[in-house]
Amino acid sequence: MAGRIREDDIQEVRDKVRIDEVIGDYVTLRNAGGGNMKGLCPFHDEKSPSFNVTPSRGLFHCFGCQESGTAIDFLMKIDGLSFVEAVERLADKTGVQLRRIEDGIGGGGGGERPKGPPRQRLVEANRIAQEFYAEQLEGPDAAVGRQFLADRGFDHDAALHFGIGFAPRDGEALLRHLRSKRIDDGVSIAAGLVAQGQRSPYDRFRGRLLWPIREPSGQTIGFGARRLFDDDKIEAKYLNTPETSLYKKSQVLYGIDLARTSIGRSYQAVVVEGYTDVMACHLAGITTAVASCGTAFGEEHTRVLRRFLMDHEEFRGEVIFTFDGDAAGQAAALKTFKGDAKFVAQTYVAVQPEGLDPCELRIRDGDTAVRDLVARREPLYRFVLRNVVEKYDLDRADARVAAVREAASLVVSSRDASVARSSFARDIAALTGVDPLDVQTEVDRAMRRPGQSAPAPAPAPAQRGSMPDPRDPRFAIERAVLQLAIQHPIAIGRTTADIGANDFTHPLYRAVWELVAVAGGLVAGADDAGWAQRLQQAAREPRVASEVSALAVEPLQTAKEPDAAYVAHHVFRLLELTVLRRIGEVKATLQRTNPVQQAAEYNRMFGELAALEQHRRVLRDHIVGAA
Repeated sequence: MAGRIREDDIQEVRDKVRIDEVIGDYVTLRNAGGGNMKGLCPFHDEKSPSFNVTPSRGLFHCFGCQESGTAIDFLMKIDGLSFVEAVERLADKTGVQLRRIEDGIGGGGGGERPKGPPRQRLVEANRIAQEFYAEQLEGPDAAVGRQFLADRGFDHDAALHFGIGFAPRDGEALLRHLRSKRIDDGVSIAAGLVAQGQRSPYDRFRGRLLWPIREPSGQTIGFGARRLFDDDKIEAKYLNTPETSLYKKSQVLYGIDLARTSIGRSYQAVVVEGYTDVMACHLAGITTAVASCGTAFGEEHTRVLRRFLMDHEEFRGEVIFTFDGDAAGQAAALKTFKGDAKFVAQTYVAVQPEGLDPCELRIRDGDTAVRDLVARREPLYRFVLRNVVEKYDLDRADARVAAVREAASLVVSSRDASVARSSFARDIAALTGVDPLDVQTEVDRAMRRPGQSAPAPAPAPAQRGSMPDPRDPRFAIERAVLQLAIQHPIAIGRTTADIGANDFTHPLYRAVWELVAVAGGLVAGADDAGWAQRLQQAAREPRVASEVSALAVEPLQTAKEPDAAYVAHHVFRLLELTVLRRIGEVKATLQRTNPVQQAAEYNRMFGELAALEQHRRVLRDHIVGAA
């Protein structure tokens, strides 16, 4: 449409849009206190979240790469939109009716429109196509498609849930429909829905079952098409939308629109290999499952997944890959292992012993078997090592030596090699039958070879004598709780019944909490104007006394008196961190426990893990409720 958008309409869009909802379609945001939210920056790689959003001010800022601005700026940067396109998309989201002026007076913002049809028209074309294909699945010509789904355990409701459709065999059915909806051929071609033949355009997908591929926001941007008919001239079993300004296969994850919320809540993502595997997992209750589309899982997919996983040091999640048990699956696992350092999360592999994928497993054994497959996952590095070792005839001494050397050279490239080489050596020794000391020697030798960095010593635990850095994110929650305990004991006293010394991981902070307990607890300080001084004077160690003083005068992360929400947020976050640490310990032990030979212990720990996860969800609900 010609003309500039009226400035007052642009302002209305700015006033009505919620920046956290806009950015939340691309990044998992968590409450950071003080009315702020945090997430992993979508504009650069980072291991700790420095991307901040302030909904009350409608602004975002990354303290890592310095990107900043409004919701309009965010869309322009993340999707390459012009100013006008970004305003139009937000107007659709907020229900603002945009008006135009022709004289060039008034705002509209700078930025040239990218070449090709506007993004909004491409999204609209894909939406119309998806609705059309879904309707066609109900017709008589799609009987073979419905049977394909039924054979794999997917009923009518499942087809509706995932938006599955059918492309008529008539080569111009979609083209005619798009034209009837006033989508011109140039837009249809640019969207990848229609191809240009020598004489005329034609439908790209014909006689195939279709899965809509969507952005995290739920907008359809492409399709995956499965071959159904033997006389289909295109032999490929699957076809995907070609690369367009919307659809970039290296960045697209099928199912992310359905999985993103569960991924953010559970700190877990399950990566499978196909559309039907995603469906099988979701229907079995594994609602964190996603799959790459028409290409192997790569670096760009990792970046997308990390943003929704909230993958950083404070909340280490887990990524579980399901690979086929064949040679191709093993090669995929090796490639993933070499890119493992891109994740902060722990990486695992879930492989069915008979080589069944999640869809096949669900057909044969039901939903419980799919859930059990994911639950029985093993560390990625161990899966890769086992596959390396199994290539050799371990009955021969020279083959065992060769297996150890290859395994050792592989593990030194792992992100954890410098701090976990002893553990790696024990695993290699167990797999090969070689003496652990000999394996350790080979691992150390491999790490000293040219091109390998020298082994880094494991980080020493914090000592009581070391003064914690107030900016260190590992201790931010602990410090905030202690500030409340010293500065506002009456405000925090009623919520701390479950807190103990073990909730503080830094020895100095633990000493301060023990000092509070010895002084009679927070109840004793409720009406004591000299509470902080009494604690400071009671400290026997100078460093502890100094820390009490610092905590007593340091400003809280709030401009007003701490209310119940502020207190609850920090207290429950502290308790959640303790639970998360215990979950990590139980998971680590569970991975080393044989579920058959040590069934009782395995079941006990599995029950403890379930109880811990339930407790974590309760704490998370308290945190969200306090926001």
